[in-house]
This record gives sequence, structure tokens and C-alpha cells, in this order.
Amino acid sequence: MKILIDMNLPPAWAEALQRAGFQAVHWSEVGDIRATDAVIMAWARDHGYIVFTHDLDFGAILATTRAESPSVIQVRTQDIMPQSLGERLVRLLHQQESLLEQGALVTVDEAKSRIHVLPFN
Repeated sequence: MKILIDMNLPPAWAEALQRAGFQAVHWSEVGDIRATDAVIMAWARDHGYIVFTHDLDFGAILATTRAESPSVIQVRTQDIMPQSLGERLVRLLHQQESLLEQGALVTVDEAKSRIHVLPFN
């Protein structure tokens, strides 16, 4: 599974996800740090990546465009560091791998995770 980490998450996520066996890259390594969310989404779709973000705009883009991809994982927690959220995210990625490969929006907060299959109805 390939994961593109958005600019609003620390680059340390790339290493944490790579250690867990995922192909992960921070946006700052592959694109313009001033790129719009739409550009990041297009790049992820074109290259087969899931977007991992702390930004609600990606879910809004999926909803307004009725897109079927890319999948987006949005974190809605205060502490966004891999040390506190990494194990939980890795478990979620393994558990929901088939849905993420098909196209889904996953929202992770302190209490639970919610999954919406794409495109939104």
C-alpha cells in the first residue's frame, strides 16, 4: 500500500509507516510545498497513493467531486505524532486495506474510526 503524507503532518510519518512495511512518502519529497489540495489529490490518484492528512478539505473535495479515488485518511486528533497514533493507524491500514484499495474516506479521532466508501451518494 502506498501512502502520501500531506504537508500538515510531520515527515516523521514516512519513516514510521515505512518501518511498518508500507511505501510512504511525505509530499515535500515529491511535490511543491505550496501545491493546492487538488494538485495533491491528482498526484495521489495518478500515482496510486492514499492521502494521509490532518486537513478536512480532502474529504470535502471527495464529496464535491464525487470522486472514486484516491482514498483519504484524515486524522482528527490533537496529537498527530507517529509516537502516539502510529500503532493505531498501522492496525487500521491492515484492517481496512481492501476498502482503501477500492476507494474510501477514513476519519480517525480519539475515540473511533469512521469509513465511507467512495464515491459518496
